[in-house]
Amino acid sequence: MFKCSPRVTEAIPMEYRDIAEKLFPLNGYASGEGPAVESSVNFAEILGIGADYNRLLNSGKRPADMSNFMEHFQNNLDLLIQKTWVEKADEEKKERLQDRIPEFIGEITREEYREALADFGIILEELAYLLFGAQSHKEDFTEYTLRIDTQMGLFWWYGGKLGTLSDFSDRESLRALLLIGICYLTNF
Repeated sequence: MFKCSPRVTEAIPMEYRDIAEKLFPLNGYASGEGPAVESSVNFAEILGIGADYNRLLNSGKRPADMSNFMEHFQNNLDLLIQKTWVEKADEEKKERLQDRIPEFIGEITREEYREALADFGIILEELAYLLFGAQSHKEDFTEYTLRIDTQMGLFWWYGGKLGTLSDFSDRESLRALLLIGICYLTNF
């Protein structure tokens, strides 16, 4: 997962810091505890994806909405990956990343959120490399993206924090967290 320097929270603009820290507290979660769905709703709002996020969060009653959105997610990621310019040596990375997406979508569809969380972390790491090159492996990557664009930086901060939940098993919270990334990348 992404490296985050100790200064990264300080780099988050003050008006977003409280919301970000509610989603991922500085000292982590107590054993068995995880983010409240309300925290994810507030975070989605500051990322500019609140309407889509709320619709998807409540799509359990309308599975067709989720299926349709996942199709848009895959199409947008495929376009993003295809349009990314890389050295010839990294072309294989693009192909492997595109091959991962259907399995991730399958995990979401089957409601295998812990497995999806692990795969989504890999997808984000590979995507960051394709978009930002070696910079994505540096300790100040999140701060770098925050300087480019606050919402984009907050998204990559969120992506780096997902790895802290590898032992977490609350399905509702995991789903809520994954939907943040799905919505953001669908609208990227």
